Parts: sequence; structure tokens; C-alpha cells
Amino acid sequence: MSASESNSSSTTCSSTMIVVTDLAEPPPTLESTTTNSTYLLSSSSSSPPPELDLPLSWPPDGKLSLDWIHNLIACFDWSSKNLPPSELPSVLPVNVFDSLVLVASKMLHKEPNCLSIDPFRSNSDSGADSVETVVVVGDVHGQLHDLLFLLRDAGYPSDNRIFIFNGDYVDRGAWGLETFVLLLAWKVFLPHNIYLLRGNHESKYCTSVYGFEKEVLTKYGDKGKHAYRKCLGCFEGLPLASIIAGCVYTAHGGLFRSIPVTPSKRPKGKKNRRIVVNPDVRCLSLGSFEELSTARRSVLDPPWEGPNLIPGDVLWSDPSMTPGLSPNKERGIGLWWGPDCTEEFLKSHQLKLIIRSHEGPDAREKRDGFAGMEEGYSIDHVVESGKLITLFSAPDYPQFQATEKRYNNKGAYVVLQPPDFGTPIFHSFEAVTPRPKANAFYDYEDVIDSDEELDLASMVTA
Repeated sequence: MSASESNSSSTTCSSTMIVVTDLAEPPPTLESTTTNSTYLLSSSSSSPPPELDLPLSWPPDGKLSLDWIHNLIACFDWSSKNLPPSELPSVLPVNVFDSLVLVASKMLHKEPNCLSIDPFRSNSDSGADSVETVVVVGDVHGQLHDLLFLLRDAGYPSDNRIFIFNGDYVDRGAWGLETFVLLLAWKVFLPHNIYLLRGNHESKYCTSVYGFEKEVLTKYGDKGKHAYRKCLGCFEGLPLASIIAGCVYTAHGGLFRSIPVTPSKRPKGKKNRRIVVNPDVRCLSLGSFEELSTARRSVLDPPWEGPNLIPGDVLWSDPSMTPGLSPNKERGIGLWWGPDCTEEFLKSHQLKLIIRSHEGPDAREKRDGFAGMEEGYSIDHVVESGKLITLFSAPDYPQFQATEKRYNNKGAYVVLQPPDFGTPIFHSFEAVTPRPKANAFYDYEDVIDSDEELDLASMVTA
């Protein structure tokens, strides 16, 4: 579709909602009621419209407002269509970027590894409890315009709507920096109504391979290394998982192992015993939330050793149709877990639902026995205590592909509502089209398969 055609007609993308209630049945097939959302391209002029407040400035009192957020959205929307990447500092000066990341990082680092999210909030004015809707979002991978549609479609974060993002904000897409900055701004504005979990791509290794590092260096020029280091520091603070309303577990990859700890004999003259951590893969068992709470999440890349294996599992693991718990040989990191492990995890923690992400259409097409990601989600395990679903929120992914045939997948988000929050309502949506023209920040012809075995040696940082 040409720009002139785009400006002559516009259709609104309506999401499709289905409720899955019967654990014994697969989800009903989504009818093709979603339509392409036409993207209205701005004028080719590099002069911003007068309604934009450019360049962005940090509020004197350090407090963000809804107007500031909406202006940020409008500025990123306009600049992505009209300015080359190197002009981003004219929109978001590095000092404003620094201020935002600093405030957001402090918030994130104070949060626990596993967030406990209570949608029932006490109203201090009335004394009554208010019930809030929870929206869960999967991978977005720098697809800014699809994220903007998702936020409008679901309703922006607010006092009665909580958002939980399940990681992978950056890499592959052309606007990972803007995507991450926007979500940080929402976090600073509404810290108790938006939660950002970490994905496996929020790491030094992945961002060096899949484009985010080069994107930041390109957009901030001589300040690029500084900005990239700030992003890595912020990644370290991202929590690993959440429990919603006591019954829904969310994490980017999924389940994790227990790390046996064996105290050795106390040498004479020593007050403390030496602790020996035994990560023997021959005796793998599921970990506890107590173990998850003590994992050192600031480790961005391998080597993961001892209790630090847990973050690797949470971020990189995948479900399997084979019973049991085993090393994930396909990725080279994390675990595979079967339906029996899903049942054990749900039952032992009195949960009803696991929501994970991590697998897009490129990964799923090679996974025998699993549904694809054409609708942006799949229900992978249905067991006595509940179910496991995979949620992916980047439609028409990846943005850059080396083949003529595209996956053309839809993205999806999940809405959880009272009274029990355990029944997912799926909203699928198509990609915003056409995307503004952009160049990839990585060699996507050589890095095609996101599910290929990782080069672990290159992941080890000094």
C-alpha cells in the first residue's frame, strides 16, 4: 500500500476476544474478524507539527504526567516516520533519557525477583476494595507501532487497569529503544499499575547479536555507549516473574530448577560451614519460590552457576510434550518441562494458570506437537489443576525477514478479570500497516532462526 493510498482510507483494527473456560477442550478457533490497521503516514516534512512539545524535557519536579506520556507517544510516532535514527537526540535528549532511566532503574531494582500483584486495592477514601483488570503482554521486540495499537486497544494503564509485560522489549525490531523508553515512562508514572519483567533479550549477549546495541549506538552517536550501558544497568533491575491474584504465574521462559545445597563438614577453627551447590542435571527437580526469591538476577549473561542457574531457567526454558524435567538441548540454556511438571507446579503452589512468552512463530514452526503462533498465543498444557499458555504480542514477526514468505502471525494480549483472575481472555490483533520504512540494526540474513543453539562461549563475559 502506498502512502497516498494509506492517507485515503483507514480501517481500525478490532481485537477478537475469546474466553477459555473448559480445561478439557482446546481453545475455539478465532474467526477472521480482525482487520488490518492502516497506518497513517505523516507528511514527509521533517518539521514537527505544532502540537508536539519538542524536544522532550524532564519535568522540573521530576514527576511525569499523563500529558507528558501522551506527548512522548506522539513524538516517537512522528519521529519514527519522519526522522533518520541519528536524529533521535533532537526528540529525546540524552539528559532526559538519563533522568528517566535513573528514576526507573531505582524503582525496578527495589522490586523483588517475583512480584506479588494484588488486583484488589484498598480505597483510602471510601474504605472499600477496588477490583482492577489485569492485562498481560508478551514479546514486543521493538515493534513500536504495534505496541501503540495494543495500548490503545486494551486501554492505557490506569488506576483500575494493571499491565504486566513479560519481557523481550528490544532486538529485531527497529524501535527497541523507543519501545523500552516508553514502557519505562509508564512505569515511572504509574509504578503500581505497570510491571516490567525481564526477557532473555534483555541481556548483553542477545542485544549484541540481534540489533539493540547497534540501534542505541546509531541513535545516540557519541553518547551511544553511555546510553547502552544505562540500558544494561536497567535490564539488571527487571524482576523475573510475577504472581497475579495468588493464582497466575507469569515469567518470560517459564519454570525453573531446584538447586540442592549441601553443607560440608565444618573445619576446625571455623565458625561457618562451607556451602556446596550441586547443579547435577541427573537429579533435576522443580524449584521453589523461596529459591527464586534469592537468585541473583543482576547476572545478565553466563556463566550462570549455582543458584544463578535459576534466572537462566526462568528466562530461557520451554515447555515440552515429554514428561519430566531435562536440560534444553535445543537452546543450550534452560530447561524443558513436561505436562507433569506443569501439574506439579500448579498444584504445589495452588495456582490455576501459567503465562509465559519467549516463542514466536519462527520458533514454534519447528516444535512437533505444539500449536503455532498464528493467533499470537497457544495453549500448551491442559492439566487437572489448570493450564499453561504461551503469549506473543509482536504481530507479523520478525520485522525483517530474509525470505519472501512471511509468517503473518497475529499478536495477542491476555485480559484477566475478577472474581478469580484465572480464566484468560485472549485478544488477537494484526500488525499495523504499513510500517514506516526502516533498516535493520543486525544482519538478519545470517541470524534468521531465533531458536538456534546459542554460542555459549561468546556469551561468557569477562
